[in-house]
Amino acid sequence: MTVTASAPGKLIILGEHAVVYGKPAIALAIDRRIKCTLSKASETTVNGRPFEDDKHPYLKHMLLSSPHPVRIETESGIPPGSGLGSSAALSASFLKALGKLKGDEMDGERLAKEAFSVEYTVQGGASPLDTSASAHGNGVALNAPEDAGEFLWEISMNGRRWSVRDIKIPEMTLVVGYTGLHAATGPLVEKVRKYRDKNTFAADIVNEIGCVTLEGMDALRKNDLVRLGKLMTHDHKLLSILGVSCNELNKLVDASLRHSYGAKLTGAGGGGSMMALTDDPDKVCEAIALHGGKPFVVRTGVPGAKYE
Repeated sequence: MTVTASAPGKLIILGEHAVVYGKPAIALAIDRRIKCTLSKASETTVNGRPFEDDKHPYLKHMLLSSPHPVRIETESGIPPGSGLGSSAALSASFLKALGKLKGDEMDGERLAKEAFSVEYTVQGGASPLDTSASAHGNGVALNAPEDAGEFLWEISMNGRRWSVRDIKIPEMTLVVGYTGLHAATGPLVEKVRKYRDKNTFAADIVNEIGCVTLEGMDALRKNDLVRLGKLMTHDHKLLSILGVSCNELNKLVDASLRHSYGAKLTGAGGGGSMMALTDDPDKVCEAIALHGGKPFVVRTGVPGAKYE
């Protein structure tokens, strides 16, 4: 028996880092996916090579629930370390396929929770935003007010609790600019934690990001892209103050603003990617490329983890 499943990457349009402290955040599933094909085997392999624990920490953790060795084939449209949720998409697609291979298919809620547990364990801390977006698709919000969207599920970990809601996303064009720099999430989350614990100013910035995100939800509901873009740019400045941006990201954001409603980093920062909300994707792509980034246009409103 062979099972193939795929899951989408994501963009965090507002709220990254602050979401770790219970503030709201919004993520959009995008049409860049990771596909996992699994079949029973005499030994576990990954893309034709023997499995090695140190090279595949996420797979290592997930394989603990497999009753037998498996042949794993992966296909990714998401650059690793790009801030586009590659680890969440890998976890969601792998667990979706493994569940069916075991005769234990998962619904969206269970998949989101189990994938989050993997991310939390491997990274040493995380929010369930990425994995919920990969499992559910379309748009999701964490810690949002009741009128923000339909309630999906609640996730708890080590005394923290997050509510997850479905967010209706208007039609919009987003251009991603990838810096080519790999950025691990864990150290950046820890950097913000230390800054916030030692400095009340940093705590105030985290709180302000939460307020900006709530305003962004209102702008989304009203399809006010001008306002949403301004909030995105403001959010980028706040994240820069927290120390999670970098020169490469700032250059791409600045280059995009002339042809967009707004732009910001997405994900943990420190490299990875930025995004711009625009009606002129060709000019934004050209500006990003001229400043050393790799641009691509993404489509939102895509399904979550599914069988292929």
